[in-house]
Amino acid sequence: MSSCHWKEMETDEELIKGTKFKSLKGKISSATLKSIKQMGFKYMTDIQSVVLPKALDGADIVATAKTGSGKTLAFLIPVLEVVLQCSQTQERQGTYCIIVSPTRELAMQSYTVLQDLRRYHETITSSLIIGGESRKKQSAELSQGVHIVVATPGRLFDHMRTKEFDYSLVKCLVLDEADKIFQYGFEEDLKQIINRLPKDRQTMLFSATHSETTEALIKSAMKDDVETINTDEDNLKATVDGLKQGYVICQTEYRIWWLHKLLKKTKNQKVMVFFSSCKSAEYHHEFFATHCNFSVLCIHGKMSQADRTTTISNFYNAEKMALFCTDLAARGLDIPAVDWIVQFDPPSDTNEYIHRVGRTARGLGAAGNAVLLLRPEEKEFITHLQDAKIYLDKYETWDNYYNLQPKLEAALANENFRRLAVEAFEGYIRALEVKKYKHIFNLLTIDIDVVAKSFGLKEKPDIDVRVGFSKKHRPRKRMAAMLAAKSTVTSKCVKI
Repeated sequence: MSSCHWKEMETDEELIKGTKFKSLKGKISSATLKSIKQMGFKYMTDIQSVVLPKALDGADIVATAKTGSGKTLAFLIPVLEVVLQCSQTQERQGTYCIIVSPTRELAMQSYTVLQDLRRYHETITSSLIIGGESRKKQSAELSQGVHIVVATPGRLFDHMRTKEFDYSLVKCLVLDEADKIFQYGFEEDLKQIINRLPKDRQTMLFSATHSETTEALIKSAMKDDVETINTDEDNLKATVDGLKQGYVICQTEYRIWWLHKLLKKTKNQKVMVFFSSCKSAEYHHEFFATHCNFSVLCIHGKMSQADRTTTISNFYNAEKMALFCTDLAARGLDIPAVDWIVQFDPPSDTNEYIHRVGRTARGLGAAGNAVLLLRPEEKEFITHLQDAKIYLDKYETWDNYYNLQPKLEAALANENFRRLAVEAFEGYIRALEVKKYKHIFNLLTIDIDVVAKSFGLKEKPDIDVRVGFSKKHRPRKRMAAMLAAKSTVTSKCVKI
């Protein structure tokens, strides 16, 4: 990806005045200042103006800021300066800084911005260490002692267990989207990484939300005198001002019809549509791309890294396109000029809502739109959003839709597509099972037949939704089964 994605962050000097980057003259190198200017930045964002002076002084930082607030530069600038200082004072060269990101895509984006920022630092080296790429090639790069490593936790820990990677000189550790690192199952890897790194280091933790997991991480990874920064604490809204957001209540069986109409109305815009499972994203992509001739792309965690990279690149460069995605794309992706965020399936909680809508209206003065689609039974989710300082307008649904049933029936005549529909249905049900607000997303009271119809299926598939659940969910499933057995709805709610 080229550096042009930073253009979306450019400020309108007539509307926005803030601290200028040139005020850091004397605190950061002239080469770094030159790169910042070349990237088109003149004024700092709120998070940058608060974090940079403290981080450049070597403080441990815990920073919470709205997604799209410019935190990437807030940690990359200090990282570069640490490397410059180490290069001048250390007797031997090696890896001085490690940046850990929860997903490959976020790591790739941070690495791309790093390349722009270090363009005038000819002696500084860096390496991108993520899954899906050659371990042998990565190992060879690490053995050379690259100064800055940008990595995902699993692959980083793999290399830390080899002799080729010497991390004994690390002076700075950055944890980006820290809450999500835990949520993606990297808790043990991250603990091992932190325990193996030198204790005498600077640690910076960045996230758009704060949680119990990040609190535990702060205690284990950081010094006692950590600097806590929250640029949103006095803000009456948890999302940026340029974001216009609302919700729509739609009957379950017409959800796909609603999406069809929205895609037609936004065909000349850039749209991201979020689904709750990989199979659901894949199913809807196949239907709209093949059977409705819509211009759509798809990305989810079960795709190969090469396919994911190609998809993001294509969407990044497109002027008008719809991207069907899972929450894989909710973190960190800095894609220019996304006009609409469509949450076809509700997020797991309010934090995930913030991250999803953060893919639009990114940067000072930027604007964007977001719409959340809810079933009538899910309306109470709006109250939880309001409690989290997220305020949505109610959008009225359309009076009429294009009847998609003939297209759905024609598509389902294909056995492979029908199998995909069943898997998407199963994925939707399982996603409901693990959502946070059980009284809203209630598997025991949902009309399974209507859900099946929303995937074009004439009757519910015979699927045991307990298959595939992690152990932590099984006791609750057993309790749900017991409750169901005592009620008139009985086994239909557990055996689908």
